[in-house]
This record gives sequence, C-alpha cells and structure tokens, in this order.
Amino acid sequence: MTTIAAAGLATYEAAAETSNGHVDPLLDALAATDPQAVPLPGAGRTRDRFAVLARVATADVTAARVLEPHLDALAILAEAGHPVPPAGTTWGVFAAEAPGSSLTADRTADGWTLTGVKPWCSLGDRLTHALVTARDGDDRRMFAVDLRAPGVRAEPTAWVARGLAEVTSGPLRFDSVPAEPVGDPGWYLERPGFRWGGVGVAACWWGGCVPFFRALADRAAASDDPLRAARTGELYRALESARLHLARAAEAIDEGAGGDEAAVLAHTVRGAAADAVALTLAAVGDLLGPAALAFDEAHARRAADLELYAAQYHRGRDDVSLANRLPGLDGESAWW
Repeated sequence: MTTIAAAGLATYEAAAETSNGHVDPLLDALAATDPQAVPLPGAGRTRDRFAVLARVATADVTAARVLEPHLDALAILAEAGHPVPPAGTTWGVFAAEAPGSSLTADRTADGWTLTGVKPWCSLGDRLTHALVTARDGDDRRMFAVDLRAPGVRAEPTAWVARGLAEVTSGPLRFDSVPAEPVGDPGWYLERPGFRWGGVGVAACWWGGCVPFFRALADRAAASDDPLRAARTGELYRALESARLHLARAAEAIDEGAGGDEAAVLAHTVRGAAADAVALTLAAVGDLLGPAALAFDEAHARRAADLELYAAQYHRGRDDVSLANRLPGLDGESAWW
C-alpha cells in the first residue's frame, strides 16, 4: 500500500475504532483527510482502495457506510474530469428514485438548478456536498450540489432502523438550487465506474463479516464440537471465496474492465459478498445464540448494521441481470 493510502487508512481506521456506531468521527475524518488519500479505482491500486474500505468496515460498519459513498463521489468526479474537491468537504451520492418523488433539472441563463424532492439521501442533513441524479427532460443526469446552499431542506423522516441508526436516509427538498452537471445525460449509469463502485460496497460487506468470523473461529478452537467446527469451515470458504472475487475484481478494474464484463464482475462479487453476509449472520445466530445479541452491545449493533447494509443487494433481480449478460447464452461463446 502506498504511503498516502496508508496514511488515509490510518486516519479512517482510527476514527472507526472509536466511533461505536456514531457518524461524527468519520465525518470529521473525511473533512480532515486529503481527498486524494485513497487511490481511485482503475488507477493501478484498486486493491489498496478495497483494503481501506474492508478494514474500516472491520472496525465499524457504520463508519464504512459513511466512508464508501464519499470515496465513490470523489471517484465519480475524477472519472468525469472534474477537479479534486477542496479539503474539508464531505460527499454523498444520491441516485435512488421512488414513486411520488421527482427531482428535475432546469437550465437557466445563469446555469442549472434543481427543483423537487430526492428520496433516500443518506446523511443529507450532515454532509456538505452531494452528487445527485435528476431528470433533464427524458434523460437522467448527475449534478454536483452544495447541500449548504439556500433552498436545500431535509424533509422529516421516520427513520426507525436499528441498524445504521445514525445514517438517516430521508428525502431532501430542492428549491431552485444551483447545480453543476457531472457528465452528459445518461453518463452516470453507462460509465465503467458505476460497476466499480458497486464492488467497493461489497468490500465493505466483506469487512463487516470479519470480526464475526474471528469470534466464531475462536469459539470453535476452544470446543470439541464438530458441528461448530463445520459451520466455521463453511463460513471460511464463503468469506475466502468473496475475498478472492474482490482481489480478481481489483485486477480487472485496473485492466479497464467495462461494459458487460464489468457488469458480470460486479454482480458476481456483490453476490458472493452478500451470500457471505447471510451465512455469517446465520452462523452467528446459531453458534453464539441470543445472549450475544441481547447482552453484547457492540455485537448486536454490528449484526444490525451489517444486515441493513447488505439489504442493498437485490437478490434474485441482480442474478437475472447477471445471467442476461453472460457470454455463451447465445451459443457463440462460453466462459468455461
């Protein structure tokens, strides 16, 4: 790992180790750290980038949930050719859509403005900036927005989640807020980095499993119960498989993977990591029992955080997308 990446990791990991599920330590670390501290995906050190995300998630899942979209936003800006944002800024990426909510982009004599409501804006009331998708006629386009600008207002939300409790994800209302286009219409979803960012999330899921595995492995080593050992071995296989997928993905990203190759790569890695999360949480419940969830605050918080974070994975629907992109289904080529 390069010196600057190691320095960034040290700052983020130190904040994560003391955050205890709170977002302030990571937000402070983001504002205080060089925006170029973590390597960009595809620049030759993607494995270091994923290692930062995984290790922060190992320390605290909430911290990783704050860090990952900030780093993703910086990567999107770089991919679009925008200057590096100034130090002291904290970023999110708000690209979700929901029935009954719409955000429109209007071009005026003075530039672009955004008007409407954007749903699922995680930490929208705490961050300084965000990349936001909005409708430009029939097109979907991304914009950079200063969330401190007049006209941006966080709407009331009933965030009742027990996991990621402080990463509130409510709607933001925009009232003719100045915005800067990032990429052409449709660019956000079409670019290779869209898939690369999804792999970064999988690195966080994987890192969130590691403390659970360590606890289960220690328990198995101290016991002569073959069923406990078998579950630990099964979980190791799942986590090692996901780790190898992440390592191969980092190589492919640095080689410039794009198009269907990038989509298949991302779906495979995310699915492997999500499967590992499901196996991890099931093993934790079966082998450590309800006492750990009822009396160990850190354990219970990590389980709830990880379960909600991995719920971003669209099980089934993503596998359909994966299958539709596989070569060989048309009889012209095959993977194996």
